[in-house]
Amino acid sequence: MREEKDPDDLETYLDIQRVEVEYALERAIPRLQERLPEDIGLAIQHGVMGGGKRLRPVLFISAYQACGGVVSPATYDLAASLELIHAYSLMHDDLPCMDDADLRRGRLTTHLEYGEELTILAGAALIPAAALQAFRASVQLGMSHDRSIALTRTLLEAAGAGGMVGGQWLDLLSEGRSLTPEELDGLHSRKTGALLAASLVMGGLAANAVTSALCALDEYGRDIGLAFQITDDILDATQSPETLGKNPSDTELDKATYVALYGIEKSRHMALEALDRAQGALVNADLEAPMLLALARFVVERER
Repeated sequence: MREEKDPDDLETYLDIQRVEVEYALERAIPRLQERLPEDIGLAIQHGVMGGGKRLRPVLFISAYQACGGVVSPATYDLAASLELIHAYSLMHDDLPCMDDADLRRGRLTTHLEYGEELTILAGAALIPAAALQAFRASVQLGMSHDRSIALTRTLLEAAGAGGMVGGQWLDLLSEGRSLTPEELDGLHSRKTGALLAASLVMGGLAANAVTSALCALDEYGRDIGLAFQITDDILDATQSPETLGKNPSDTELDKATYVALYGIEKSRHMALEALDRAQGALVNADLEAPMLLALARFVVERER
């Protein structure tokens, strides 16, 4: 007789949520492909459906549940909009004019499979597609017009000049330079932290959370964004490309990293401090969020 798994166990919870997110992406991609030339649609499918942690949609779902939301297919459709934005950012990040990567999630990057031009166009198509996906799903959830607009704006602001696009440019400028701690924090608060924080705030907005809960979720998201990036830098310095499923490393690209600035041990300590702040933000706001607390630990303790 097979042993029943506890749905409150983080590993089981992640498995369940990832499966539902995959179903939502499988619903979203064909709808998008219907309106695009076939080659661009195939490039999108390669970039989006390549696996991964699906951390941002899972954070959205966890925040939604913590604020009293009851999940439905529309909830996962909304969560999938975050993965569309994340996929676009990885596809563009891997381009020869950016990081010139040839491996992502253990397989060839999109531009090596479909060419640079198609990858650029496919990534660009994912941005408005994600916004439409988020807005339509929010309407299906019965959100007010104002909340739907606020949620979609949160997604696009995280993806734009004040978020991931600006962070990517700062990341490119950092190659071969030593950044100050403030510059490094600013870079990664945009490139990594913005979409992670947006995932949490969007979950709260979808569940009609009060302002104090939204502020706590935003604070939690920005701190786990910092912890995530520091841990990424540590893994980049200590694990092989085969283990991580991607290359080249930031070290090989001569980018500014937390490990380069502080060393491995201090970086580990900083990640744990960010973890404590993230968990404290939830506790101080009286949010019952056991999965968000566990996910914060997962961000720091993961091995890839």
